[in-house]
Amino acid sequence: QVQLVESGGGLVQAGGSLRLSCAASGDTYIMYIMSWFRQAPGKEREFVARITWSGGVPYYADSVKGRFTISRDKSKNLAYLQMNSLKSEDTAVYYCAVSTNVLGSRWNSPRSYDHWGQGTQVTVSS
Repeated sequence: QVQLVESGGGLVQAGGSLRLSCAASGDTYIMYIMSWFRQAPGKEREFVARITWSGGVPYYADSVKGRFTISRDKSKNLAYLQMNSLKSEDTAVYYCAVSTNVLGSRWNSPRSYDHWGQGTQVTVSS
């Protein structure tokens, strides 16, 4: 099992920046893909960014491309989401998620992930 704990959320003005962290513990050697999702009130959970845990290859949703950067530090079992040029529409609870299924696909779908953190609130004021 893998345990995930997010931190770094908060209130920021539009145009500002935040860095989210996701600390992984437990059987971290089985992690394959780590992603960030977000969920705004009344909306479905939305893919934001993902990274392959071993090779560090990133991929972004079009809505955050060029503004957000995902990274990971394997030695510390930490992943990060650097969020710049924040907009009011970025307001949501942000979750990190891990898939341990190397044969999986559809990495933009929450259903492909078997471990989730509790989420951290990001609020962008306009």
